[in-house]
Amino acid sequence: MSRRHKGWTSIPLVRHGLVALGFLLVAITPLVGPIPGPGGIIVFGAGLSLILKYTGWAKRFYVRFKRRHPKKGSWADWSLRRASARRRHERAKALEAADAPADASANLPVGD
Repeated sequence: MSRRHKGWTSIPLVRHGLVALGFLLVAITPLVGPIPGPGGIIVFGAGLSLILKYTGWAKRFYVRFKRRHPKKGSWADWSLRRASARRRHERAKALEAADAPADASANLPVGD
């Protein structure tokens, strides 16, 4: 398969450039933060998502962080709009719904 069909991000120089752009966006967040509106949050999120997408060490660090701090990790997943977070949330809701009828029938009174 030619490089053209794989996409631009398969080229190492492009990947390194996107990671550098991610670090630049994270670095300028304090400068954009005082501007009225949610600019700093958006810039930080964009930079963090670029770094997490294209570096293995950042992904491993993020996974360790989520295991140590599950509540903060779920907020980070929600803010980054991660598909894996959506899947986990839907799976938890489905398991909760499957367990709910069993629990409800346990509370019904038994005939005398």
